[in-house]
Amino acid sequence: MLQGKKIVLGITGSIAAYKSAVLTRLLVKAGAEVKVVMTDSAKTFITPLTLSTLSKNPALSEFIKDESGQWNNHVDLGLWADAMIIAPASANTIAKMASGRCDNLLLAVYLSARCPVFLAPAMDLDMLQHDATKENLQKIASFGNHILDPAYGELASGLVGTGRMAEPEEIVAEIEDFFSRRQALKGKNVLVTAGPTHEAIDPVRFIGNHSTGKMGYAIAESLANLGAHVTLVSGPTAMHTSHPQVSVKKVMSAEEMYEACVAVFPQTDIAVLAAAVADYRPTVKADQKIKKKDENLTIELTKTRDIAASLGKIKQNNQVVVGFALETEHEQDNALKKLESKNFDMIVLNSLNDAGAGFGHDTNKITLIDRSGAIKKFDLKSKKAVARDIVSAILDKVHA
Repeated sequence: MLQGKKIVLGITGSIAAYKSAVLTRLLVKAGAEVKVVMTDSAKTFITPLTLSTLSKNPALSEFIKDESGQWNNHVDLGLWADAMIIAPASANTIAKMASGRCDNLLLAVYLSARCPVFLAPAMDLDMLQHDATKENLQKIASFGNHILDPAYGELASGLVGTGRMAEPEEIVAEIEDFFSRRQALKGKNVLVTAGPTHEAIDPVRFIGNHSTGKMGYAIAESLANLGAHVTLVSGPTAMHTSHPQVSVKKVMSAEEMYEACVAVFPQTDIAVLAAAVADYRPTVKADQKIKKKDENLTIELTKTRDIAASLGKIKQNNQVVVGFALETEHEQDNALKKLESKNFDMIVLNSLNDAGAGFGHDTNKITLIDRSGAIKKFDLKSKKAVARDIVSAILDKVHA
């Protein structure tokens, strides 16, 4: 899938630079032409000779080629590439990219590139979680660049956490997926729900759950990357997206989410119902904050309208609807019942009994079950990787 593709591989100063040798080899093996651009600090971790040998092209780090005074034209490199991958991307380079600084050849190529740009951050967990780094990554993503999520594991500092550069095999798979499927859903309208709902008790308190919306947002962006126009109906969450193909509609309650979904569903080709919608809401919302008076407080609850079941009743044969089941017991049996009762084409099962799955995690472990009874289990992965697995299964349905 990368046969004949032109790739600029940018390497920055990080211990993870050793992985760039494997990444270069895999890209070349896949048929890509690779030109490596290194920062000076990257050369302290891996030699240009290693990378030039593997890429079969000179590894560049300076504007001036040699004593003859010829220069490495960053504009030509930026225009030449079909994709630019910066792996590893250090906190320093990420900060410079976010602010538009240009003090080395790699950054000059980045600012000249007209192709898709992919970043694989690599740094210690505290650096990654610093507000400045998170803001820089958000800003870079808002430019339309693709962030390849760092992995969880042992770091160079000896600490264990999120910050490891994505593995070379994962990066190559991401690039291959991008090129092979970037227009697979062009012209399709997609509805995705994400996050929790908050059901008000009074002006201060609510009934809710621990959903962060990470899974739904990852699915929305993955579908948008394939050319679909995505309407993302999001409950209250700290998540955000700047993807130009994703239109976000913010809602608070299950009723608001119901109204938003019913309004767009008739024009929808695909619906992915990933939100954790409250099953019950307080029958009466107090006008004022409820004061602590009695030993016990009883709140009467009323069922919320079932979004999935309502959409399932009006679903047409040309529409694909995917549901979610988060279970704690009898997982597969409960998921199968939900698949049938809601008229889903496919259901995504995850269990709170699996470590790293469910609410709040950056990872998830899923099982896909479709109407034919086919069951496919997946290992624990980042939620973005899980989103790609789900979208791949949706594509099989759409093009069946």
